[in-house]
Amino acid sequence: MKIILFSRSGLAHVASDLERLLRLIDHYGFDYAINQEFADTIEQVLGRNIEPEKIYGMTTGEQPNDSVMVCCGGDGTLLEGVHRLSNKLIPVAAINFGHLGFLTSATRDGVETLFQQIASRQLEIQPRTMLSVRGESVGEVMALNEVAAQRLDATMIKVEAVVNKQLVAQYNGDGVIVSTPTGSTAYSLSAGGPIVAPECGCFLLTPLAPHNFGMRPVVVPDAAEIVLTIKTRQGKAMLSIDNRTYTLCDGEQIRLRRAEEQILLVVPHNISFYETLHSKMMWDVDIRN
Repeated sequence: MKIILFSRSGLAHVASDLERLLRLIDHYGFDYAINQEFADTIEQVLGRNIEPEKIYGMTTGEQPNDSVMVCCGGDGTLLEGVHRLSNKLIPVAAINFGHLGFLTSATRDGVETLFQQIASRQLEIQPRTMLSVRGESVGEVMALNEVAAQRLDATMIKVEAVVNKQLVAQYNGDGVIVSTPTGSTAYSLSAGGPIVAPECGCFLLTPLAPHNFGMRPVVVPDAAEIVLTIKTRQGKAMLSIDNRTYTLCDGEQIRLRRAEEQILLVVPHNISFYETLHSKMMWDVDIRN
């Protein structure tokens, strides 16, 4: 079995976390691959050089089917790791060295348990829907959380949203988010969108600071095609796809649909999506006390 390690540059990893990670890989006899940025971090923090043949760059390349990607960081690190994963049939686990971590499968205190589950092939895996995004400025890419068309400067933009050739709305304001169920607890939630269980077959359209106060989030079937047309006064807008950004021109169209591929997300054993909400969003805290 092979562990595909991933972490972003700029994260403040501590020596004890990195030593534990490498020790567990050695303990279970896993082969491994590691991205260049994370290899550089390990060299700086631990003084340990990673063999060049074990380092990958902007994509993982083909890896054995029994591999597991382990992302070390928060949700943003997992999203970037998913973008680099060439074979989407490989499960993705994340160790929460970050903050809130809705998508992470283990905390730093649960690293040993995660590796034991990998070694015994007892991972609990959920398939997660992704968005396929096409446009002149972006080519064709995929998103696990969301796609957000947003203003690039101080003036508002207009985004026309058409679903299955039917006009849904013209969003005048800061823009609009198209979210998967997985992404409903991310940017869409902070903009007032609903929380959606990950197994639901839908996408969310959530307006960003709309000038029409009657605008509300809309839930559409994930079998639909969504077309966003960007209209700007200054000629430019921004499109964010998970944690990547692109510049759009006035009049550009972005086409979104359910991707044929899914991501296999490793989730904690015996902890449901609703239990995660209770824990992460502190729904069990009685503010009256």
